[in-house]
Amino acid sequence: MAADTAAPTERKRRLALYTLCAGTLIIILDGSVVTVALPTIGRELDFTRSNLAWLVNAYMIAFGGLLLLSGRLGDLLGRKRMFLAGITLFTAASLLCGLAGSQELLICGRFVQGVGGAMASAVTLGMIVTMFQEPREQATSIGIFSFVAAAGGSVGVIAGGVLTEAVGWNSIFFINVPIGVVILVAAVRLIEPDQGLGFGTGADLVGAFLVTSGLMLVVYAINKIESDGLGSAGTLGYGALALVLLTGFVLRQAKAGTPLLPLRMFRSRYLSGSNGVMFLFVAGLFGFQFLLALYLQSVAGYSSVKTGMAYLPGPVVIAVISLGCSAKLISRFGPRAVLLSGMVFTAVALALLGRVPVDASYAVDILPSVLLLGAGAGLALPALIGLAMSGATPADSGLASGLVNTTQQIGGALGVAILAALAAYRADTLLGEGKTPAEATTGGYHVSFAVAAGLEVLGILLAAVVLRSPKASDAGVSAVAAPAGAPVMNAEELTVPSPNEN
Repeated sequence: MAADTAAPTERKRRLALYTLCAGTLIIILDGSVVTVALPTIGRELDFTRSNLAWLVNAYMIAFGGLLLLSGRLGDLLGRKRMFLAGITLFTAASLLCGLAGSQELLICGRFVQGVGGAMASAVTLGMIVTMFQEPREQATSIGIFSFVAAAGGSVGVIAGGVLTEAVGWNSIFFINVPIGVVILVAAVRLIEPDQGLGFGTGADLVGAFLVTSGLMLVVYAINKIESDGLGSAGTLGYGALALVLLTGFVLRQAKAGTPLLPLRMFRSRYLSGSNGVMFLFVAGLFGFQFLLALYLQSVAGYSSVKTGMAYLPGPVVIAVISLGCSAKLISRFGPRAVLLSGMVFTAVALALLGRVPVDASYAVDILPSVLLLGAGAGLALPALIGLAMSGATPADSGLASGLVNTTQQIGGALGVAILAALAAYRADTLLGEGKTPAEATTGGYHVSFAVAAGLEVLGILLAAVVLRSPKASDAGVSAVAAPAGAPVMNAEELTVPSPNEN
């Protein structure tokens, strides 16, 4: 009888997981789908190059700037409530973008999409780890989420090329509407409601202003790197102002009675270290997605559809590993070992791309790296996300989820901006030395891929040093039971201080 009662509950949890991942997928897809469609949108709505960049900037500024705040609001108001509000706003904004007949309306719609995307994305991971608390179940569910997070961008490149060429650029936004409605209906029925902590345990309006405006300026300064250069007055000025605001935020959290981001969370070196490793890992990984697409189109002469298809083996490998065996590997060898293996694959793949010739053969020069990067992402992301969330209490899981997403967005955006700037600078230098445009452009990508590989190596070193399992002699208190092979966290690391402690 008990089994008959438990079966529907397990099925409901599994369907809720798929619903949350579907919400994450449409948000991730939106970024890469729009990137592929930018040239077509620019021609049809008469965008200048600088204005066209705002279709990306408006979304990224809102999305990256609001993730941390949205995660905390999810803890305070209820994570299900925040997810539903975010998907509703994202879906409505997608309809607005599809109907937009002017530059201003489309840019406004993209900003609102970013707000909705941040609200939904920030709490998704927190809900997943709360729903699946048994170690093996949690590893499996994080593997599914990681597949969506890692493969979504590549799938978006494929979908964007097909939809734009076959139907028109409006379709990349319209397709979100029915999908968003289905996700909303499913989320209302499948996701269990949660009781938020209430504003009395974490309402810090000053901190909210400081961190949101600071993160928005960080994203804006990053985007200025590509247009104005890394050392320009605008880039440095906005970056300095962002640093002042974020420093003020940290100081505020140290003194506030009810901080937005309790600094006690960073006592867990798994949470702190994993976010540092995540920053370096995604900087190299996102740089690969961006730079390889440019190489294939500008040097190899691929169409947008053919470029998307060139990425296809990557998501397939990610699916096989993250859905098929990552949970078992993490349980058998521990998340740290699996993470290090994945990052080694990624570093090797980027180093190989750093030698790609002008007249590259896809099968010989590109495909091996795509496959290795798929394996690296499939191994590293589930382990890394699991480690990052292991240091969060149930009450702080929304905030920890928002922090992980913020780290991904800022790291990815900074990686793309710096690597693109390095590629452009090196290409200009080679042109001045008499190289052909194709040779110069390829030479620029060589430098950027090599730097991306270097970022992965730094991440490997950081993970090896910071994410090691504590020695028994260091624990000082009895260890908390952990799955076989998982890092042993001591009880002090997992203690839940009162909400007012900072």
